[in-house]
Amino acid sequence: MTVSCLQVEELLKEFDNVCTLRVRMPISSDLNNPRNFITKISRYNKVVNIPNSMTVLDELLPISIEMAKRNLKGIWNFTNPGVVSHNEILEMYRDYINPDFKWANFTLEEQAKVIVAPRSNNEMDASKLKKEFPELLSIKESLIKYAFEPNKKT
Repeated sequence: MTVSCLQVEELLKEFDNVCTLRVRMPISSDLNNPRNFITKISRYNKVVNIPNSMTVLDELLPISIEMAKRNLKGIWNFTNPGVVSHNEILEMYRDYINPDFKWANFTLEEQAKVIVAPRSNNEMDASKLKKEFPELLSIKESLIKYAFEPNKKT
């Protein structure tokens, strides 16, 4: 039996002592990790250039600890505020990591022909998290501070 995230959230709503964090396209400073979103898309032949909400783990994981200490509950969109496109990330990758890096784009229709499962693209509202943690950086600022600056090639 396969259970979706939405079904799990529905079940967990019945409990008043649960904190659900919705992580989206996780990014870390470890650019060698194959599960890192930056690492993944930098290895693709082509990418779709669509803005999405994303989670910079180096910034948000310490916040999750603070959330537990504050006994926060409910459902939280656990993403940095704002959106960033695949091309914007790859431009940063080129500018900070590999000046010779090149990539190509394809349309959603072209992508649909080569992927196994459909992909969703969306902007999640992070205002609840930002209100609780006003120091939370926007996605682009967080990417630079936590992923690209520490890995910058000179």
